[in-house]
Amino acid sequence: MKLSEVYTPAVLLDLDIMERNVHRFASEAAAHGKQLWPMVKTHKSLELAAVQAKAGASGFLCGTLDEVEALAEAGYHNLMYAYPAADPLSIARLLRVAEKCDLILRIDGPDAARALNEAAKEAGRKLSYTIIIDAGLHRFGIPPEEAGAFARALQQFDFLTFRGLSTHPGHVYAAGSGEELPRYCGEERAAVKTAVESLQAAGFAPEIVSSGSTPTFRGTIGDELLTVYHPGNYIFMDAIQLSTGTAREEDCALTILASVISHPREDLFLCDAGAKCLGLDQGAHGNSSIRGYGVVMGHPEITVAGLSEEVGKLHVEGKTDLKVGDRIRIIPNHACSSANLTSYYVGHRGDEVDHLIAVDIRGNGTKKNVE
Repeated sequence: MKLSEVYTPAVLLDLDIMERNVHRFASEAAAHGKQLWPMVKTHKSLELAAVQAKAGASGFLCGTLDEVEALAEAGYHNLMYAYPAADPLSIARLLRVAEKCDLILRIDGPDAARALNEAAKEAGRKLSYTIIIDAGLHRFGIPPEEAGAFARALQQFDFLTFRGLSTHPGHVYAAGSGEELPRYCGEERAAVKTAVESLQAAGFAPEIVSSGSTPTFRGTIGDELLTVYHPGNYIFMDAIQLSTGTAREEDCALTILASVISHPREDLFLCDAGAKCLGLDQGAHGNSSIRGYGVVMGHPEITVAGLSEEVGKLHVEGKTDLKVGDRIRIIPNHACSSANLTSYYVGHRGDEVDHLIAVDIRGNGTKKNVE
């Protein structure tokens, strides 16, 4: 089957590019002696997790409890849940998963720690954790200099086992160009160094020091203190990565295939891919360099200027050879969002469709209980 026979809109995945991205990052991590535990919320696919594991990923960072459960059931041993858990139902799910793998949770406050400890004590099972430090995103995490004191305070919880520290330099996504990346890498490394020194001064030796993002990967993978790295978007790349020079168009594996369906005026075309394919992300943390809602490949004169649910507005600047009936491919601003909006990727090599890849670990785990 050819790509020309694929119905639009469709989420395409170039398998050759995807595999190249996966192997390149795995090779660089191995060359620096680091473990690669990719963030699986990017693709939400057991098949793609297997591709990453085969290339050398020794664990996974999970963004949802559904991902944690699915990967544990698939037999993966090293799993980390990215966010604090406090809801009793969520904690119960994590306790069940901890029976199947080496599950590491993340904690940044005493309230969640207390809830986890009480549930673990009742279940008669210890839970492992890392302390979340704030590397500059100002979302989750304690100040790095407080890591030692916080670790000491958590020692009161007998059913929680300290394993180390974790962070995410997500504020890098506010960078407007590649020239700004070294500053964010420096902040990531400085936060980790401060936290490790604080832990050591308090008598703690972290087994795991984990961090990571795709844009800061090259600038921090060689840091001597890091043991585990968690890039996510690297498997796909997207327009946000293009904006910082982290990727080129030829590195972007996930694209949206769309058809041009209308030409209502000279400077405007409409296509059949809207917000339900491309998402509305223009940079989660204020990236001012993002223009529109995606990059139309081969058409620099076109801006995806607006989206309704099923339709995209293509604004023309200057001359274009685009016409109604044409097919275009759009690199989404944020590939992770587009991935979560589809049930499957159309995996292809060149112009040939290879196979469909299920996005099989998205949604809400309640379905399993109801059924």
